[in-house]
Amino acid sequence: MKTPGLIAELIAEFLGTAVILVFGAGVCAMVVLFGTGTPGEVVNGGYTNIIFGWAIGVTMGIYLAARVSGAHLNPAVTLALAVFRGFPWRKVIPYSLAQTLGAFAGAALVFANYRPAFAKFDPWLEKTAGIFTTFPAFPNLPQAGFLDQVIGTGLLLLLVLAITDERNALPGWLTPVLIGLVVLGIGASFGALHGYAINPARDLGPRLITVLAGFKKNGLTDASGVFWVPIVAPLVGGLLGAGLYDLGIRRWLPRP
Repeated sequence: MKTPGLIAELIAEFLGTAVILVFGAGVCAMVVLFGTGTPGEVVNGGYTNIIFGWAIGVTMGIYLAARVSGAHLNPAVTLALAVFRGFPWRKVIPYSLAQTLGAFAGAALVFANYRPAFAKFDPWLEKTAGIFTTFPAFPNLPQAGFLDQVIGTGLLLLLVLAITDERNALPGWLTPVLIGLVVLGIGASFGALHGYAINPARDLGPRLITVLAGFKKNGLTDASGVFWVPIVAPLVGGLLGAGLYDLGIRRWLPRP
């Protein structure tokens, strides 16, 4: 079998991350744009649908890309693997760019598909940027969102390394499902303070779509300055989670 080169790996990272956003932003569009019935009525599943949609997107993105690129699909994962698992440093920036572009493309596809619904529900694009990107629940307390992202991404890398560790001998075909369940759990437990981006590419790529499309509140050009939290905090949290796994668990596992 031909070994994939860097270009093939980048295409896989692009497509895998795009799949995450197609499902994730797609389910957010369904819930927000079509989820309001009569006053007090919740349809289309609300937040429950959202966390399942994102989890399914992650699961399917990993199945799509895993055999070609390893399915990082997240700069926080790529950085942690470079620091703790010997992933080549020369690939860190190309992988991260491919992931960000994939997230951008997935979000763009969702926006193009639901454009008529946006035109009806939010014609001036004043209140729906959160379909694509994340915002703090407490804008005056940015440290709360930062800590939330650190904890969420720390959990992600702690458990991703456990699931993929050859010393744990888990069946490879089950890996995407288990990681999807981790994302589901993080969304259920840490989804409110800053939208549980836990992935700089997943947040920045779609945020660029909101800027280009003209969303008024986008976190990047609206003077709020919130865009940096879901970029920096996941990178920090991923390193902490990966380090905690190696220090607290992996060193005690028997070698295969």
